[in-house]
Amino acid sequence: MKKRRIATIIFALTMAAGSLAGCGSQSQSAAGSQTTEAVQTTEAAAASTMSAEEKKDLIASSEEMIEVEKVVEEGMVPVTADKLKEGTYEIKVESSSAMFNIDKCELTVKDGAMTALLYMGGTGYRYLYPGTPEEAVDAPESDYVTPVEKDGVHTFTIPVEALDAGVYCAAFSDNKEKWYFRCLAFRADSLPLEAFADGSYKTVESLGLEDGTYSVDVSMVGGTGKATIQSPTTMKVEDGKCTATITWSSNNYDYMLVEDEKYLPVSTEEFSVFEIPVKAFDHRMGVVGDTLAMSVPHEIQYTLVFDSASIKAQ
Repeated sequence: MKKRRIATIIFALTMAAGSLAGCGSQSQSAAGSQTTEAVQTTEAAAASTMSAEEKKDLIASSEEMIEVEKVVEEGMVPVTADKLKEGTYEIKVESSSAMFNIDKCELTVKDGAMTALLYMGGTGYRYLYPGTPEEAVDAPESDYVTPVEKDGVHTFTIPVEALDAGVYCAAFSDNKEKWYFRCLAFRADSLPLEAFADGSYKTVESLGLEDGTYSVDVSMVGGTGKATIQSPTTMKVEDGKCTATITWSSNNYDYMLVEDEKYLPVSTEEFSVFEIPVKAFDHRMGVVGDTLAMSVPHEIQYTLVFDSASIKAQ
């Protein structure tokens, strides 16, 4: 595919340059713009002349791919750029394929749009395309995203329509010479609370909660589904800060991480019990629980949501 497209581009550039040579009154920038348009038009024409069978050969079949994993969890609600403050944040990304390994990702929010800088775990992909493989084979090569080396690794920058939603991405394998379907989920619960726009969640202050003890419903998703937590649970408000009691269904949890800060259990007699801070209600809060139930300690990502409508004074 690459050789065929390169030949097409060279031909297009030659023809475009020849036609522009007779336009002495045009500016250099205008000539460059017309050259780019000519290349894009010719690429699109080349793609349209490919037969259905040729296009099919460029797309990896389900038999050629490893199992596609689900990346959008129950309870996820799409988070668009208007729900976030402008800035650049490190964010966790779930990939539908273990072969599409993302070591790190930086999300940039600017001018009402979002882009993600993906730091890849390898160099096996020649292009990415923000869409499906079927859309990629019909698109001009100028629309493909090429890798840029940064800090010694390959990076790709792609648009992100929403967090906590499936983002389709086609990846062209350098080795297999085929497009592979990928689905990515950029996890809003991995962002710091400060990244969210004012008014997008409720706080102790906005709810007018006075110092005291309350009960609150808390839901949890993540892990294998075997572990549960007690709901409703107790929370305390003191000096405007809230602490909630998390009681697990076993005593196998030896610590929790909240915003990368470690919390140790206050009891492990029958259940693992923790007291953790709650800064926002009606907001997907990412936490990590380390369990000893497996052969080796294992950190598991969970999401907690504290329901403000259920808060009752005790």
